[in-house]
Order: sequence, then structure tokens, then C-alpha cells
Amino acid sequence: MERFRRYLKGDISLWGVILFFALISFLPVYSSSSNLVYLERTGISTRGYLIRHVGLIAAGLLIIYLIHRFPYRYFRPLARLGLLLSWILLFFALLKGSTIEGANASRWIYIMGISFQPSAFAMIILLMYVASYLAEVYETKYSFAESILPLWLPVGITLAMVTLPNLSTGAMMYAMVLMVLYIGRYPIKYILGSSILAVLLFALFMLVVKAFPDAFPHRVDTWKNRIETFMSKDKEENYQSERAKMAIVSGGFWGQGAGKSVMKNLLPQGSSDFIFAIVVEEYGLLGGSALILLFIIMLVRFVVISMKATTIFGKLLVLGVGIPIVFQGFVNMGVSVGLLPVTGQNLPFFTTGGTSIWMTCMALGIVLSVSSHGVKSEERKVKNEEEEMKNAASESPQLGV
Repeated sequence: MERFRRYLKGDISLWGVILFFALISFLPVYSSSSNLVYLERTGISTRGYLIRHVGLIAAGLLIIYLIHRFPYRYFRPLARLGLLLSWILLFFALLKGSTIEGANASRWIYIMGISFQPSAFAMIILLMYVASYLAEVYETKYSFAESILPLWLPVGITLAMVTLPNLSTGAMMYAMVLMVLYIGRYPIKYILGSSILAVLLFALFMLVVKAFPDAFPHRVDTWKNRIETFMSKDKEENYQSERAKMAIVSGGFWGQGAGKSVMKNLLPQGSSDFIFAIVVEEYGLLGGSALILLFIIMLVRFVVISMKATTIFGKLLVLGVGIPIVFQGFVNMGVSVGLLPVTGQNLPFFTTGGTSIWMTCMALGIVLSVSSHGVKSEERKVKNEEEEMKNAASESPQLGV
């Protein structure tokens, strides 16, 4: 165990959850990939998709390991550079990006043949930047005007480029920013004021898009159609949601068994937006509940690590990059059971695609970096106390008989 802990630093419980997530993701991905073989017709078999997923998971675990060995205090100066890089990637995606799985906007770019969604990277970097800013001004008094340039301008630029092709991700990103601001003691009146301003700007943007539809093709229609489809009682319009519910119901308590899903062949997005429905169909309510429990345990570990962090930046960083993973998972599951409209949010570790897995692993590596280097001083303190006790015992005069 000591040898194991020598290489894997930080919260051992979180490490366990991560490895368990990685392990149990293989069978659902292998099962749901049969529909991808039929739809994409790229010549890749289900075994090929499984091998690809194993490779992505292995690379993701390597990302976690490398980042968690890196002292988290160095993330503060890197946040600004990362923010500039994320803007370049987002801008490039808007101009030259590709669409995947029928999306009406260019969200992806290809790097060395692997699809990459810049918004996932931008979310981590933006929350890292916000945590850095709040740590910097934590014990100072400042006005809202003084925070516009260093805080709201970068937030606004990032959200604008993310929201245009992906409203749900932009909304989630803004919600996470507000959460970090609240935890970081940013004045509530400023949060409320900025939220009202954001709503007004979004309403203005909607009017501009409606007035010049050719400049932003399909975007408002896509947002509108998703909400109308969710609210509609017409089962034909809710084709995927209805099939997902049928998959969940047919799973029962114990499930149909690994690889025995029927609905995976009837759900066009059964390997992404609705993969949770496939999990429940094959592993039942028991398997679905276990998956939910894993996300809850992960959330608890994030909170514990944040509370143990020795700096304000560390505390905010853990919650800023960690909670979106859990939030994204619950949103994906909410879509599968029909509680939420289709958002395009991934189920961490389970949704096929390199970006989803690697960005999740990047965030987890950052959390483990805080856990590793944030509690290191406490461990050293305990060791020093033990050494002092030993020295005191050896130096104390021995009584003669």
C-alpha cells in the first residue's frame, strides 16, 4: 500500500471512484456502440469502438496522473494563458468547426484525427481563472466597476463564444461561474446585478438573431425546437425521449443483462445523450442507482477536499472544476428520464468521444493536485510531531533501579 501511495497522491477515495468509473464504463460503451456501427458506417466494429474507448480511458488516466503530480499553485499564472488559448480554439471552432451527430452548429475541431470540443476546455480554464481572481481579491474591498475588466470581460467573451453554438453548455458554464462567485464571497448584489444584465443581453441577442437569421443560421430555431419538443405531448416529436423511457422501464430492477439492450438500436444518440437509458435497461434500477451513488460520492469527496485545502484558491478551484462533472452527469441522466429537454451534455466516462473523457480527466487531475499538495503540509506536521515525541523520549533521563 505504501508503494501504491508513493505514486498516487491525494484523496485515495476519489482515486477509487475514478478507477471504478473507468472500469464499469467499458461494457455500456461496447453495447451502445452497435448503433454507431450502423449509423456511421465507417467500417469500425463494436470491438473497434471498445478498443478506442480503452485507449481514451488509458490516456485519460495518464492525464490525471501527470496533472495531479503538478503543484496546483502553478495553475494560477497558467489560467490567463489558458484563457487566451481557449478563445483562439473557440473562435476557430466558430469559423472552421465541424458538426457531429446532426448538430446545427460547429462545436468541434479535429486535432490529429480526434474530435475536440473547445467549450469543454474553456469551461475548466474559465473557472480556474475566476477562482484565481477571487483568491486575489478575497480580503480586499472593491466595487462592481473595478471587477468589470478583470472578471466580467473575460467571462463575457468566453460565454459569448460558447453560447452561440451551444446554449446548454453556456448556461451551465454561467451557473458554475455564479456558484464559484458566491462561494468566493463575491458580493451578492453584484451577482444579482450581473445576472439581470446577462438576461437583458441575451434577450437583445435573441432579437438580433431573429432580425438577421442568415448571420446565425438555425441557432434560435434549434433552441426553440428543443424546448417545444420537450413540452409537447406528441410522442412522434419526442421520439428519442420516449424510446429512452421505454428502455428504462424495460430494465426493471435487475436489468436485461449486459449487452442485451433492445432500445440501443432504436436510439440514434444512445451512445451519447441517452446512454444512461441503455445502462438502466441492461443493469436495471440497481445499476442506475449505483451510478447515481457514485456521482454523489464523487461530489462528497470534492467538498471534503475543498474544506481541507489550505488556500482560498485551492478551495475554489476544487469546487469550480469538480462540481461541473457531477452536474453534467445529473443533467445527462435527467434528459434520459425525461425530466429535462435534450441538452447535448455528456455522461462523464461513458459518452463516446475523446474530448469528454479527457476534459473530465483534466478536471479530476486538478482536483487531485489540490488534494495532494494541499494536505501535504498537514502530513508533514504529523510526521514532525511524531519525530519530536521520539526525540523527547530518547533525551529524557532514565531512572535508575
